[in-house]
Amino acid sequence: MVSFSQFLTMVGENPFLAIVIALVLGTIFVNGATDAANAIAEPVGTRSIGVDAAIAMSVVCNFVGLVAMTFVSTAVADTISNMVDFGGDTHAALIALAAATVGIVAWGVGAWIFGIPTSESHALIAGLTGGAIAVSGGLGGVNFGEWAKVIYGLVLSTVLGYAAGWAIAKIIPVACKHADRRRANDFFGKMQVIGAAGVALMHGAQDGQKFMSTAMLAVALSQGLGASDIGGFPLWIEVLCAGCMALGTAVGGKKIIKKVGMEMVQLDKYQGFAASVSATVSLLIATLTGLPVSTTHTKTAAIMGAGAAENVRSVNWAIAKDMVLTWVFTFPGCGIIGYALARLFLIWF
Repeated sequence: MVSFSQFLTMVGENPFLAIVIALVLGTIFVNGATDAANAIAEPVGTRSIGVDAAIAMSVVCNFVGLVAMTFVSTAVADTISNMVDFGGDTHAALIALAAATVGIVAWGVGAWIFGIPTSESHALIAGLTGGAIAVSGGLGGVNFGEWAKVIYGLVLSTVLGYAAGWAIAKIIPVACKHADRRRANDFFGKMQVIGAAGVALMHGAQDGQKFMSTAMLAVALSQGLGASDIGGFPLWIEVLCAGCMALGTAVGGKKIIKKVGMEMVQLDKYQGFAASVSATVSLLIATLTGLPVSTTHTKTAAIMGAGAAENVRSVNWAIAKDMVLTWVFTFPGCGIIGYALARLFLIWF
C-alpha cells in the first residue's frame, strides 16, 4: 500500500502524475457540485430543512460515506479499476487517463451551468473507456465482463428505485390512515431529513469509490503497474477524495436542487421519505455487489416512483425525459470526447 510520503516522492519524480491526480480531484469536485441535489432535493422542496443546512448535512455525509464504506467493501472501486486496460506503456496510459478526466470535467461543468442533473458516474465510465480504446488501438482495452456490470446497475437503479419508491409511497398512507395528519406530517418531515442523510452517505460511498479508484489507478500506472497491483486504498487518499467531494457539494448544489426537487415533481413529506429510503436501499445493494450505478439516476427514479404513487400526472415527465436523454448522450458523448482527447494528447505529449 502506497504511503503519503511515497506518493509525494512519485509526484516529484513524475510531474505528469501530479497533473493527472489534480484532474481526478477536479472530477470529484464537479461530482460533489452537480450531485449535491440527489440526496437533499426533496426535504428542501417540502421545507423540512433549509438549503444551507441540507448542504452542510450532505457535505458531512458524503465524506463519512466514502471513508466508512471503504473499510467495509471496495467492490465498486475494484470494478472501475478492472473495467479497462491502458496497456503497459506507462506514459501513454497516464496521457489517456488525463484525457478521460479532462472530458469528464468539461461534461460535468456544462451540465452544472445548464442546471441539468447529469451522471458523472456514467461520464467517468465512458471517458475511461474511450481513453482505453484510444491507447490500445481497439476494443482490446475494454474488459466487457466488468463493463456488463454497468448495464446491470442501470437496470437495478431504474427498476428498483422506481418500484420501491412507488410501493413505499403506497404503503405509508394505508399504514397511517388513522394517525393525526399534523403529527404524521411533522414526523415524516423529520424522517425525510434522516432519509436524505442516508442517500448522502451512499452517494459518498458509491460515487466516491469510483473516483478514488481512478486516482489509485493513476498512481499504479505511474509505476508501470496494473489495476490488480493497486494493493488497497490508503486512508490518505480516502480523506483526500472525500474532502474534494465534500468541498464540491458545499460550492454547488442549489441550482440543481431547484431542477430536481421543485420542478420535476412536487412531493409530500411522506413521499420524499419514500424516495430517500428506496434510493438508499438501491444504492446500498449496488455498492456491496460492485455495480457502478448513477446516484442521480437512482434517486430520480425513486422520486418519480414516489410521485407517481399518488398521481402519475404530478410528475413533470418532460423534465424526466430531458434527463433521460442526457443520460443516453453521456455514454457516447464522453466516450468520444475521451477517445478524441486521448488521441490528441498522445500526439502532443
